[in-house]
Amino acid sequence: MANLTLSIPDALYEEMKRHPEIRWSEVARQALARKLEDLRRLDALLAGSTLGESDVEEIGRKVKAGVWKKHKGRSKPPG
Repeated sequence: MANLTLSIPDALYEEMKRHPEIRWSEVARQALARKLEDLRRLDALLAGSTLGESDVEEIGRKVKAGVWKKHKGRSKPPG
């Protein structure tokens, strides 16, 4: 089995030390396995996609414009 060294913020480490009953390496292993499973599903979903990077950028611009248009009217102060 390979070893992995993680850097974590001091505050997080201090909080983890308050729970010595937890096997933190097992928690990390499970979190990594879940993330990899998510990525496998995403890869499978996208495997047949014909969208290119420029297509994705165009869709992103349209989504942002739509969200902006929807929320623009909500930000008006009462008056």
